[in-house]
Order: sequence, then C-alpha cells, then structure tokens
Amino acid sequence: MKKWTFAVLTMALVLLLAACGNNSSTSNTATTGSTDTGTTETTETTTEPVTLKVGASPTPHAEILEHVKPELEKEGVNLEIVEFTDYILPNTQLNEKELDANFFQHQPYLDDQNSKLGTDLVGVAKIHVEPFGAYSQKIKSVDELQDGAKVAIPNDPTNGGRALLLLEKQGLIKLKADAGITATVSDIEENPKNLEFIEIEAAALPRQLSEVDLALINTNYALEAGLVPTKDALFIEDADSPYANLLVTRQDNKDSDAIKKLVAALTSEDTKKFIEEKYEGAIVPAF
Repeated sequence: MKKWTFAVLTMALVLLLAACGNNSSTSNTATTGSTDTGTTETTETTTEPVTLKVGASPTPHAEILEHVKPELEKEGVNLEIVEFTDYILPNTQLNEKELDANFFQHQPYLDDQNSKLGTDLVGVAKIHVEPFGAYSQKIKSVDELQDGAKVAIPNDPTNGGRALLLLEKQGLIKLKADAGITATVSDIEENPKNLEFIEIEAAALPRQLSEVDLALINTNYALEAGLVPTKDALFIEDADSPYANLLVTRQDNKDSDAIKKLVAALTSEDTKKFIEEKYEGAIVPAF
C-alpha cells in the first residue's frame, strides 16, 4: 500500500514538473517572438523620446521651431529651443556638441564661419528667405539721401557684403568687379554721394536708426524691433534672394532620424502656410 502511494505521488510530481516546463517554454517563445514553425510574431516595443537641442534667433527662427514642436513630439522628438541674439555662439556651441543643430544663418555666412573657425558644419535644408532691407527714421525715400549721409551696415563679412550689394543695386555705390558676396567698404570703387559707412553688429542696428540716415538690417532683427519689412523698408531684396536660411548640423549627426524628422516638419506644407500667413511676405518659404 505504501509502495503504491509513493508511486502515485512520484508520477504526480513528474507531471507537475513537465507542465511547468511547458509553460516556461511557451513564455520564452512569446518573449523571443519565435515559434516551432519558424513564424515570427510581432511584439509591441516602446521607443524612448529623443531630445533635440536646437539654437535659433528669436524671430522668426525660434517662432517657426515652436510651430513644429507639437508635431515632432508626436514623432518621438522632444525639441528643446535655445535662443541666441548673436551670430557666433550658435556655431561654436554646435561644433562643441552643446547643440544638435542651429537655425539662423544662410550659406555664405556658414561658409565664412567654417573657413574662419576650422569647422565642418553643414546645411541640411533651406527653410526660408529673409529679404534684406534698408530703413530710416529721417528720410522717406532713397532719393532724399543727402551728400555725406551716414549709412550703417552689419559688421560681419557676409551680411556686410550683402548690404553693399543691395546699395549697389540701388545705384548708390559701385563695387569692384571681383568684390562678390564678401565685399567690404574697401571694395567701394565709386561713392557719388560720399556716404559715410558705419559698421555695427547686426543685432544692434535697429537701435542705431535714430543715429544714422540709413541702416541696412537683417529681417529677423527688423521684426524684433517692430519694423515691417514690406511696409517700412525704403528698399528691399527681391524674393529670389540666394540667402536662404538653413537648418545646420554637424557631419556626425546630419543623417540621424531625429534630424530627418525635424527637416520634414520644417519643410512641410503646414509650415509653409504658417510662414506665409504669419509674416505676410516679410519671410518667404524657400522650399
């Protein structure tokens, strides 16, 4: 009797262990997503959000980035916007990997900075054009510009050259034939009105309007100062200006998924409509 009872208990224990083993095997199969027939089962995975830190000028760059931020969040990208009021730090911090991208500059300026800083930053998308304009609190027309008038231009090479090219287009000066986009005051060959040129940091130009007769101002700084380029500028670049503002990254992250998602958001039809409606021609989409 005791032998029979022991045998039954032993058999029950064997069956219990076998059942546990089968359950464990089934669990592992579900975890690995494979079956005995070689069929792969789909398992749901959770992707951690990626933070993308982008440096930008407050207007309009940071405003455009704020517009695409909710859409990027749906794509798993947390967009962190860092505002700068100068044109130097966004590139140095991007190169030092304190930023993942920046959005404030055009290609001629980027080329100049890469050459000076020994960096290899790259533009990955053209976003918009900010037509460069001339402003004054003292005259209503360029024809009123007097002999010896004071004219303020940006003191950085590419924007300074851009200002001089615009003045040349208005017939106010003539530059040397080979001056190009990096023209400087020393490249002025003819100055019939004997204009006095004052070179000032681009961000400070709106504050100097009352001190000069004419100032050539980047649109982002004009907007920050409450100026409306299409209404307040005495003359302005054509909409086909080659100075499109870029999203800029490093070589090591230009092809990352997060950067690609940011490019897609910034060049979407929704963003194009936002730029056209918000800035009413003062900012022109470049895509």
